[in-house]
Amino acid sequence: MKFEATRYHEAMIEWLDPSTLDFPSTARALGPNSDAPGLLAAGGDLNVERLRAAYCRGIFPWYGPGQPILWWSTDPRMVLQIRDFKVSRSLRKTLQRFQRTPGCEIRVDHATEDVLQACANSPREGQTGTWILPEMQDAYLQMAKAGWVHSIETWMGDELVGGLYGVLLGRMFFGESMFMRRSDASKIALAALVCLCREHRIPWIDCQQNTRHLASLGAAEVPRTAFEAHLRAHVGMPPPKEWTYHAAMWAHLNDMSDAADID
Repeated sequence: MKFEATRYHEAMIEWLDPSTLDFPSTARALGPNSDAPGLLAAGGDLNVERLRAAYCRGIFPWYGPGQPILWWSTDPRMVLQIRDFKVSRSLRKTLQRFQRTPGCEIRVDHATEDVLQACANSPREGQTGTWILPEMQDAYLQMAKAGWVHSIETWMGDELVGGLYGVLLGRMFFGESMFMRRSDASKIALAALVCLCREHRIPWIDCQQNTRHLASLGAAEVPRTAFEAHLRAHVGMPPPKEWTYHAAMWAHLNDMSDAADID
């Protein structure tokens, strides 16, 4: 769910003070006509509290090998509103087959480290290398220990065939990356995440950047101001008490038409 940017203007962005958790106003992020739209700041570190503070404001880290830590706040922001999730006829058939097949199941947080590594190693169209560097993986694993990062995993027997991971704060899920080793395995995981969100009244999944793939599944852009207003209303809410998946949750895909009451 990331994008590739190779240039940034050091002179135009703020370098973070490692001794504080402060970030500049997101209104100071580089604009759409710059080489790196949405770039807000550089430096700092990847400790758990800084990452949490960043996500609460809609700021996320992304950088490549040899670069400093770069922090982003994109405008507009790509989000998947749960009520808008699109299940194509072919995906619905895939999901039905998955549910009927013995040994096929969704697991949550069973192999988070493996999911991170698989996402890091998955090729991306138009990209070389990965932004999920070893230090980034370590940072997200530390967040997982704190209960703020979760993996949604597609299993076929004893084989992890696809999945995704992201940050859960209050009633907001920030999608980070996904992978698949079997056809549609990542879409199965995303459908399960949508069901989890419906179960726990989480209305939006942050997708960060616009891609045709995400748009085909129902994601759409919203202005940064609207995105930040949504965050203020939802990240401070009590988080779900139990973040586990049960097969009965698949039923939520059958009643998405009345999902407008989740806001």
